[in-house]
Amino acid sequence: MIGQESHEVERKIAAILRVLSDSPEPLGGRVISRRLKEQGIDLSERAVRYHLKLLDERGFTSTKKYRDGRSITQPGLEELKSTLVCDKVGFVTDRLELLAYLTNFDLPRHTGYIPIDVSLFHKRDFARALEVMKIVFEAGICVSDLVSIATEGERLGETMVPQGKIGFATVCSAIVSGSMLKTGIPVDSRFGGILQLKHNEPMRFVELIEYNGSTIDPFEIFIAGRMTSVIQSAKNGDGKILASFQEIPLPSKEEAKTVVGKLKTANLCNLVIMGKASEPVCEIPVRLNKVGLVLPSGLNAIAATAESGIDVTSKAMNGVVGVGELKSFWSL
Repeated sequence: MIGQESHEVERKIAAILRVLSDSPEPLGGRVISRRLKEQGIDLSERAVRYHLKLLDERGFTSTKKYRDGRSITQPGLEELKSTLVCDKVGFVTDRLELLAYLTNFDLPRHTGYIPIDVSLFHKRDFARALEVMKIVFEAGICVSDLVSIATEGERLGETMVPQGKIGFATVCSAIVSGSMLKTGIPVDSRFGGILQLKHNEPMRFVELIEYNGSTIDPFEIFIAGRMTSVIQSAKNGDGKILASFQEIPLPSKEEAKTVVGKLKTANLCNLVIMGKASEPVCEIPVRLNKVGLVLPSGLNAIAATAESGIDVTSKAMNGVVGVGELKSFWSL
């Protein structure tokens, strides 16, 4: 019982730290309580203040310079990264399912909300980053060439752009699963990986991370590890890009083709590789009565900037935005 109570306290503390980390300003107990309720966590203002006192004692929050609220400290950020790792297993799958549900893009009218990946660049590097990304968008190995930019203090998806940075949003490949979900097609998102191309044709996955067993998005790992060769892929068609692997029920294949076609017309889906019934796709086995799908990641252009030595922080599946907030990369 004591162990269970301790675990619950740690979960509440982690939730409070997460709220504070998402805010550019100090927050008081009342605001934190309200934001927790929006996430389905019922914690009174009084209870929040009690937990904040514990966080102060651990050095995870600070009241210095702030009379009316708390700010998360660097030790608090580090704690948030490592806390309750068992609870994070399957986080990526849960995130994909949430974004798919929140996606409500109207295919006939071209209106609604679509999922995005968000990346942060230093101001001084952004012009060079755009130059690097050009060749990737030209090659069509991203989800879409629709993007959005935000400056410091502005919000992009679920991210508040910090001082000295520029936020850059690209369309997330979850647009496909979200659009299929809205038409009644269930999608099983299985892996994020590195896909090898040869003569512009997909050959095989050379690295895979299962979404359901991961606490961190696979694409963030691959970008940070400089494990791609997106620039080479864009230039001569031979290289390694980021891609995801999904499965849909066999009976829904024709309807799925229709959805993909409409997304392509709306400039929201450059490429989808769709296999045959129960047959491997890019050397990945497909389960009985299923069809495999391979989707290039919306972060391929960002991976190219990392390959070029540009400092970038990527946040995959970072919320949804109205499609009207996006514009063509070529208009920048």
